[in-house]
Amino acid sequence: MLKTFSMERPKSYMNPYLAGFLLGLVLLAAFFVTGRGLGASGAVKSVVIQTVGSVSPAYAADNPFYESYFAEGTSRPMRNWLVFLAIGVLVGALYSGFMSGRAGFAIDKGPRITKTTRLIFAFAGGILFGLGSQFGRGCTSGAALSGMAVLSTAGFLTMIAIFGTGFIVAYFFRKLWIR
Repeated sequence: MLKTFSMERPKSYMNPYLAGFLLGLVLLAAFFVTGRGLGASGAVKSVVIQTVGSVSPAYAADNPFYESYFAEGTSRPMRNWLVFLAIGVLVGALYSGFMSGRAGFAIDKGPRITKTTRLIFAFAGGILFGLGSQFGRGCTSGAALSGMAVLSTAGFLTMIAIFGTGFIVAYFFRKLWIR
């Protein structure tokens, strides 16, 4: 079932100010319970490490990076609390989509771009963002959201870089989205 989406905010969306406040409470709870902030790239790394360890245990045992995750007495990568956080985000997003009647698959695009080009740009952007999160030692939620929560200069610089780059890139690609 394909659905079309409008740029107008449906009434079934949560108030963004309330959602931001609730996200702040979740972040505060994460600091209180775990002693660290939120971040999703650690979950992806755990999945990759577990996959490598399952597909090629000999390689993982001989590689200094992977062997530390599978050493005797250490917790398995998939037992990392960030994996459960990511699963909860996915389940929560699905629940929200179904409860508000917004669940479905659609390729949101502008009038001057093909669906194939849109998918290529989305895939390339996701790959670049994933690589950047590893080079930057964390994703936007870890580096920016959690960093800003503890008044880290790096957190503020990360947010400035993310939004600044987004505005610059959007300037060059806006013609694809505007009629």
